[in-house]
Amino acid sequence: MRIWKWIGIGFGGLILATFIGLCVMAGGVRDAYGMLRYALPHMHRGNLRVGEDAPDARLVALDGVSRFHLRERVGKRPLVLIFGSYT
Repeated sequence: MRIWKWIGIGFGGLILATFIGLCVMAGGVRDAYGMLRYALPHMHRGNLRVGEDAPDARLVALDGVSRFHLRERVGKRPLVLIFGSYT
């Protein structure tokens, strides 16, 4: 019975250390929760290769109101998409 107690304490300590490390990496408890809740389930590696066409997506224009499809803007001129936060 004593061994199970120490295994439980060790496992709990490991989970606590992992959560603290995640909070430090993410910048805080709220950000760590957000990363676990929203980002991790949706992270995956795509299979696009250099030279292939980008998949079509519906995007919001710079005015913040109008929307357009990526396929509408791909043509003779290059199209640059910047993913990030400017807040």
